Amino acid sequence: MDAEKLRTLFDLTGRVAVVTGGTRGIGRAIAEGFVAAGAAVVVASRKADACAETEKHLKAMGGQALGVPTHVGELAALRALVERTVSTFGRIDIVVNDAATGLAQPLGAMTPEAWGKSFDVNLRGPVFLVQEALPYLAASPSASVVNVVSAGAFLHSPAVSMYAAAKAALVAFTRSMAAEYAGRGIRVNALSPGAVDTDMVRATDPDSQERMAKASHQARLADPDEMVGPALLLASDAGSFLTGQVLHVDGGLVVAR
Repeated sequence: MDAEKLRTLFDLTGRVAVVTGGTRGIGRAIAEGFVAAGAAVVVASRKADACAETEKHLKAMGGQALGVPTHVGELAALRALVERTVSTFGRIDIVVNDAATGLAQPLGAMTPEAWGKSFDVNLRGPVFLVQEALPYLAASPSASVVNVVSAGAFLHSPAVSMYAAAKAALVAFTRSMAAEYAGRGIRVNALSPGAVDTDMVRATDPDSQERMAKASHQARLADPDEMVGPALLLASDAGSFLTGQVLHVDGGLVVAR
């Protein structure tokens, strides 16, 4: 291994990354990590003020950044996100699908409205964002898609079955995308976090948080920053021979169950 090549494996200089859900939690940590690795980063979130604040923050880190208010459940908004990205930076090399809703309704009491919202945001949005970005990813010499799923996709998930099912479907789409897009030079992988100290987890009651923390071998919640290294592996040249894979970053949760 050439030492200089080794030092540049995680370098994203010159690349443009779109990170949905990029204003908080895992998405924000990944956005910060990608900026630190040299990428220009476009963060998408429903809230315009959060997008503006995150853009300012990423620029203060010394990076190129853009915040685009986007509801990933709306197809026109995905098209606008891609158009803003390309008009500003001229290309798209990386798509990170992190935006999600943890909408919870138990089996037997689900409403069609909740079902539609959950699957639109957690599944349809990521699939159609990649489709909108496809011409630009195909033109990139180093294209990568990272679909953020969940350990819940691999476990029984009472009360949050819609969320888990949508993430499980996104795993299936990840593998299909990897197969269909390999000929265009696009790698597609899934990052599967366990319980992470984010707003979504903090919105649950203390007993649930404690159960989630103790369920893995490491018996704790992850910090969002602990998702950055794995995401960089999947997005950068360090993962150049990785596609169609699910990387569990869950403290041993899935194997513990």
